[in-house]
Amino acid sequence: MTRKKTMPQKTLLAALMAASALSLAALPAAAEDVVRLGNLKLAHFGAVSYTQMLTDCGIKVEERIFAKGPDIMQAMVAGELDVGATASEAAISGRAAGAPIYIVAGFAKGGARLVAAPDAKVTKVTDLKGKKVGVTRGGIQEVLLAAELAQNNLTWSDQPGKDVQIVYLNYPDLNQALMLKQLDAIMQTEPQGSQAVNGGFGVEVMKPYDTAIGSPVRTLVMSEEFHDKHKAVAEKFMRCFVKATKTFIDKPEVASKYVRETLFKKQLTEADFNSAMGNAQYSYDIDPAQIQITGETMAKYGVSKMAKVPTATDYVKLDLLADAKKDLGIQ
Repeated sequence: MTRKKTMPQKTLLAALMAASALSLAALPAAAEDVVRLGNLKLAHFGAVSYTQMLTDCGIKVEERIFAKGPDIMQAMVAGELDVGATASEAAISGRAAGAPIYIVAGFAKGGARLVAAPDAKVTKVTDLKGKKVGVTRGGIQEVLLAAELAQNNLTWSDQPGKDVQIVYLNYPDLNQALMLKQLDAIMQTEPQGSQAVNGGFGVEVMKPYDTAIGSPVRTLVMSEEFHDKHKAVAEKFMRCFVKATKTFIDKPEVASKYVRETLFKKQLTEADFNSAMGNAQYSYDIDPAQIQITGETMAKYGVSKMAKVPTATDYVKLDLLADAKKDLGIQ
């Protein structure tokens, strides 16, 4: 009788392990959770953008740049974004119109500047009487401009006949119009406000933070579906946002390099970045009371056509932010 040759046990084990390794190698790698982010190309929006550069968040952030905050809100309503970075007025207007969104953090403060042409003889708000003033429609700068004009008893319209004639242009176009002397003054965002001053075709009149709104806060917004139904991924994104913001606060040189070289593709000087961030601060926090005041100011001066100002405490949800800050040891 002949015995069948059997494979030695060690050899068999090695063969099985090799086959298992080959089988695992053939499997596709586990896909990362993707977070769709809408953002603006502005200096103080840089920390939100930086989330896509962090490799230890367990998510992939796909950023899309928009021209203005209301465009981001429209994309969120259309289901194209999970998270958006906007000024507070876009979030407030969106919520008032029924957009299913929450404000989940505040990522920057300040970032506005009233700039006049050097020969316009404008040194204070009351000097704007009889002048043409540019602003971006739907931006927080429009709300601040309205509040400043009203506080100084000036009337305004985009048609002739009022104390101040308003001209609506996008942020880069405002600087161009001021440079060409088509406008007497502009209520501008950053870094464009700093670029106008540093470029010599604008002089600062004021930083418009003396109204009831105070220094405006920029809002990080999530869709209700992302916040409520994809909690684990939303938590990862919030931790990533807090990490990115802490990096920018603790390491200004990292913030400067990223914003100038990546976000602005080397079209922003270090001097302009420093000036811009001298008028804005990266932040995490937001106060529902300030959101409520901003909404009421918008309604009072007709900046946004809202049937009713939404109640801030109904849609300012700071649970994810509080948990992320606690996890990362941030007060």
